Amino acid sequence: MIIGVPKEIKDREGRIAIIPAGVEMLLENDHKVIIEKGAGEGSGLKDEDFIEVGAEMVESGQAVYKNADMIVKVKEPLPEEFNYLREDQIIFTFLHLAAVPEVARALVEKKVTAIAYETVQLEDNSLPLLDPMSKVAGRMAVQLGAHYLEHTQGGSGVLLGGVPGVPPSKVVIIGGGVVGTNAARIANGIGAQVTILDVNPSRLRELDDLFYGQVSTCFSNKYNLKKIVPQADLLIGAVLHPGGRAPTLVTEDMVKSMKNGSVIVDVAVDQGGIVETIDRFTSLSEPIYNKHGVIHYAVSNIPGTVPRTSTFALTNTTMPYVLTLANYGYEGAVKMNKGLASGINILKGKVVYKAVAEAVNLPFTPLQEVLDL
Repeated sequence: MIIGVPKEIKDREGRIAIIPAGVEMLLENDHKVIIEKGAGEGSGLKDEDFIEVGAEMVESGQAVYKNADMIVKVKEPLPEEFNYLREDQIIFTFLHLAAVPEVARALVEKKVTAIAYETVQLEDNSLPLLDPMSKVAGRMAVQLGAHYLEHTQGGSGVLLGGVPGVPPSKVVIIGGGVVGTNAARIANGIGAQVTILDVNPSRLRELDDLFYGQVSTCFSNKYNLKKIVPQADLLIGAVLHPGGRAPTLVTEDMVKSMKNGSVIVDVAVDQGGIVETIDRFTSLSEPIYNKHGVIHYAVSNIPGTVPRTSTFALTNTTMPYVLTLANYGYEGAVKMNKGLASGINILKGKVVYKAVAEAVNLPFTPLQEVLDL
């Protein structure tokens, strides 16, 4: 199989979907890898690093799409790339289609096989390909929030951890999964006063044990949110609904009740966001806007702020799946690996992942009806 890796064209996205070790792995299994020149620069990888292990470098992303049987990316195709897509071509990347219905429609129209990293799910319900980027995003959310709380950035001018004689700032995290736990780890580590809200009492007990009671936990419901959100200096959205659109939990009235100069970092924005006042994506070039006196950070590719770390963390987990797809094709691969089957969002012009179909208002077709499993 020919595996193609184009350069990411999303604003200031520096990650790449393969590293030299991954190229070597594929070539050892008699596959061919073509990579757009300069694709690894943002992650500190030179073209020569890929050439040394046998990759073929091409001049443009269009050339990658034209020649590859499977496209391996980091982020969803953008409109500039839609015309490059071919019927039956495999696209393996983060898709997050619930927040970008226009991409879903394009993938349906082109009849590509679209497999999303974020919906590959194991029998224990874990999301192995989303996990490393969730860890990065959770940790970065605190770092970013601390930055935008600085007075020079328009924030309230508070230090998250405080200093002796000055109380620490309050960090409120909605969602106790991988993102929320990693955000809490960093915020607690620098001395902030942290509260995590979640709808799962068992998870709240686990978090209480994990942090030895140093982090406050609270059941997430409208009443508690109305009480706790106004206290936040930094509010982090960390709720995940795999494949589907994130629920709106923080209303505009709640945002209005927050302190002037406080900050919201909604990591769930790539699934639509949980904050009502986050009504648009921002970008790494222009990451924030101010509404009701509150700074909103709504970047959908937070791990792209640290592309070197993110690239290696991501490819460590994706490459075995890439190799399986290359060795057996998608039909053979999904029969061998149920996790990969759950990763298929669109196949033969049909939306085969229910939560995606509901979010983008397209008909749902069970995967079994399209593929003989």
